[in-house]
Amino acid sequence: MHLAQTALITFDQLLSTLDHLLGKAAASEQSEALLQARLAPDMLPLATQVRFTTQQVYNTLNRAFGGSHAGADADHGSIAAARAHVAEVRALIAEARQAEPLSEDAMVEFDLPNGMAFAMTVSDYVRDWAMPQFHFHLMTAYAILRHAGLPIGKADYMGYMMQHLKAPPSA
Repeated sequence: MHLAQTALITFDQLLSTLDHLLGKAAASEQSEALLQARLAPDMLPLATQVRFTTQQVYNTLNRAFGGSHAGADADHGSIAAARAHVAEVRALIAEARQAEPLSEDAMVEFDLPNGMAFAMTVSDYVRDWAMPQFHFHLMTAYAILRHAGLPIGKADYMGYMMQHLKAPPSA
């Protein structure tokens, strides 16, 4: 399977995790205030981590599948809006899974706002940029919520694994 197709599966599973975590945040006493929570003063808040997590999906759809998705240009003002956005991205993933990605050897070039520029193959892009960036921002969102005292743990992060759970042996 093409690495970009594998990435879409991973993105979808972990966006379900993000939605679950946001649901727990919405149900907490802190609720909407969590959108501005940070791990450290020089780090971006939860709302931005959510946006940057989903942006990695848009970028992958554009760079590895030849799409033209703009993504969100501002942080969401509510957890409900963030969850709706995650649902929209998951719908885009479902649609993209029916498409063929560009060749793994096709070149991807992109510039960052800080002036850095990169050129690499689609496979290198997915493996070395998109997946690590996605995981970084998702894990940072998890860490912000955990740091803020939300009662979450590994089972909340890896809930998608329940699809692989074996039935206990019968006695």
